[in-house]
Amino acid sequence: MEQLKKNEKFGGPQGPVVLVVMDGVGLGKNPQSDFVQMADTPNLDWLREHAVYTELKAHGVAVGLPDDSDMGNSEVGHNAIGCGRVFAQGAALVGKAIESGAMYEGAVWQELVSNVNEKGSALHFIGLFSDGNVHSNINHLEDMLKKAKEQGVKKARIHPLIDGRDVPPTSALEYVDRFEAFLDGINADGSVDYCIASGGGRMNITMDRYDADWSMVERGWNAHVKAEGRKFATMRAAVETFRSEKPGILDQDLPAFVIERDGAPVGPIVEGDSVIFFNFRGDRSLEITKAFEADELTEFDRGPKPKVKYAGMMQYDGDLGVPEKYLVTPPAIDRTMSEYLSNAGVKQFAISETQKYGHVTYFFNGNNSGKFDTETWMEIPSDNCPFENAPRMKADEITTEVVKAIESGDYRFIRLNYPNGDMVGHTGVTDSVKVAIEAVDEGVGKIMEALKKCNGIMVCSADHGNSDDMCELDKKTGELVLDTEGKCKPKTAHSLNPVPAFVYDPADESKARKSGVENPGIANLAATCITLLGYEPPADYTPSIVEVG
Repeated sequence: MEQLKKNEKFGGPQGPVVLVVMDGVGLGKNPQSDFVQMADTPNLDWLREHAVYTELKAHGVAVGLPDDSDMGNSEVGHNAIGCGRVFAQGAALVGKAIESGAMYEGAVWQELVSNVNEKGSALHFIGLFSDGNVHSNINHLEDMLKKAKEQGVKKARIHPLIDGRDVPPTSALEYVDRFEAFLDGINADGSVDYCIASGGGRMNITMDRYDADWSMVERGWNAHVKAEGRKFATMRAAVETFRSEKPGILDQDLPAFVIERDGAPVGPIVEGDSVIFFNFRGDRSLEITKAFEADELTEFDRGPKPKVKYAGMMQYDGDLGVPEKYLVTPPAIDRTMSEYLSNAGVKQFAISETQKYGHVTYFFNGNNSGKFDTETWMEIPSDNCPFENAPRMKADEITTEVVKAIESGDYRFIRLNYPNGDMVGHTGVTDSVKVAIEAVDEGVGKIMEALKKCNGIMVCSADHGNSDDMCELDKKTGELVLDTEGKCKPKTAHSLNPVPAFVYDPADESKARKSGVENPGIANLAATCITLLGYEPPADYTPSIVEVG
């Protein structure tokens, strides 16, 4: 790996370069739906007028997804920001592996299928049940089931995790009806028995991340493995019952359910079965994977662990080698900015709260959980409560630690993530979203003040949009979709909007100016930070958005 070369025009600022990632803060196209614009943001407003400013693409092909109809997400966003290049990402990789047949020719798929065929056992599929293309895609599930039937699998059980975050917040029945029709077709000749066995909302069961709430994983384990939970004849009946009992409940929060037939659960996971966790994104896949793979588990009372063949759609942590078996090889992301800076002896500080800590460390470093020699990481524990109830989250605590790191003089590069715009944006509670954005703006202002004192530089941007697009729009007219009370119908998914990028140099030491890069994306931020630190970016990095000197 080559070393970074010093930039002859500019040797770096007196203080540190600070990269601020405002998670979920994009540039909305509809003022009535843009709660970033509606929030009181004097610091971001000032930056737009006085700092070097541009707009960056943060979705679709700009971050390695199949096409520009695919919304960006925090995983691929931090991959792109951290490595300075665009790699084909989860959805694209899996789609290609399925289309080419390479996944089905792989040793892991064949092992799982052979296992159930030899033992007459069940092939289970657990994963996010939508076409959001952020964590999973129902098209992949359906293709795998068709291939399983073709290869002789007689019994398959599906454990859907209901979405409502990457797709409209109450769209579950659209996917239920589609999938039930698919199952009717695949079961029609009587040669196989494929059916839904258990499930629940993604923010209620199974899909916890960063060890924030293992009780979610426990609830999922109890439903999927033990078949413990409220019993229903169909998934539609479960969804309709939960909605009638708690009007207004979002899909992501629906409780666990278990499907029964003739008075007995149809699909507990038992000894000899095979299990595929078909999410391709890693952060919400690691804990359930640990529950299936770890010999000892202290996070909850798992009970006897059934001896099954378990595989993930992809490897979720390349550094830890988790899971042991996976169907599609993840992108080999190498030569990240962190590694280059470490090799150059640049001391680095990375911080966020629990909900995005892994993004500014693990994902930023190319899906690896090991830190480089010059890195220091800090995690602020997140509140374990609905984020609409505490929309400031830990913005104040993160800011305090960043200001300390700036003032210490110990670090030349500092990176942080404010989760507020994304995590509160996902709740759909717009009043809370405004509070969340204002908390981020306050933090940015305090970082600017700290950098003034030491002549440092701030690069402030985002990984994707969310809070900038909080209302459903009619696809034909572009008008707001209103509910029966005349209020806008909340949208909880990420947006397809660009994100802002500011370069703030209070001393103007760098004489930074826009470089004229055409159609820049968030991958350009790595070269930007390296340039502002006084080095020449690697030749194959997407170019810096600024020129210096």
